[in-house]
Amino acid sequence: MHELSLGTWFIHIATLFEWSLAIILIGRLGKSSNNAGLTWLAIAMLPNLASAMAAITWHIFDNTEALKGLVVLQAALTTFGNTCLALATWNLFRQERKESSV
Repeated sequence: MHELSLGTWFIHIATLFEWSLAIILIGRLGKSSNNAGLTWLAIAMLPNLASAMAAITWHIFDNTEALKGLVVLQAALTTFGNTCLALATWNLFRQERKESSV
């Protein structure tokens, strides 16, 4: 684990916890307000969390060539996750616009 500085490790781990907490809070808010759009937003955040976990796993094992596939997996999860987040955000926007016109 010597590839990254202690400060960088702290930021990586803190970001994982922060993103996880955001998923939980948005999911709970969606349930309590009966807003399916927020629930879908929380679900759409999961691929990016998995992407971060893939990156950290690769760093834990000192960026070894044997785990180079994790870099490809991370890239795919990031692309998929960003697409999911864009669709979930569009869905929230559409839902809000529909509710405001009623």
